[in-house]
Amino acid sequence: MKYILVLTLFFGFSGVHAQVGSPTHAGMPDHTPMMNSTWDAIDKMMYRVTTEGNKKVYTPHYPPELKKLENTIVELPGYMVPLTSGRNHNTFMLSVLPIAQCQFCGTNGIPPMVEIFMKKGTVRFTEDPLKIRGKMVFNPEPLKGNAEIQIFEAEVIK
Repeated sequence: MKYILVLTLFFGFSGVHAQVGSPTHAGMPDHTPMMNSTWDAIDKMMYRVTTEGNKKVYTPHYPPELKKLENTIVELPGYMVPLTSGRNHNTFMLSVLPIAQCQFCGTNGIPPMVEIFMKKGTVRFTEDPLKIRGKMVFNPEPLKGNAEIQIFEAEVIK
């Protein structure tokens, strides 16, 4: 259900059609690029498709480059994508694109996102980039509603 909210938020901003790094009306880039080596590894995650009866099942496949980051402390810059309404969040998605930018604009389709679980307290919603540090964990049961890649004990760093 949370992911329906995330997709609704993205589609709700259909008036925004800027591409990654493209100039805006004022000649400024539309957002700060967030990709780093950790995001590059996350972006390589694929899905294996199997069939159980008449139903297709999509199972995440973590390539070696990403698998070696499991259970390690990582730093990820990105934009907050809330999973619930409100100003303060202790769990949210982190994306390489701002929430107001169409996820299908630019290259490579849907950008990678990870689910963030704050160590303590909450983070006030912002459209500005954040940098998060925490332990990367792969969700063993992503079909039950949570993201495939999660960051636990997360802290916002400067």
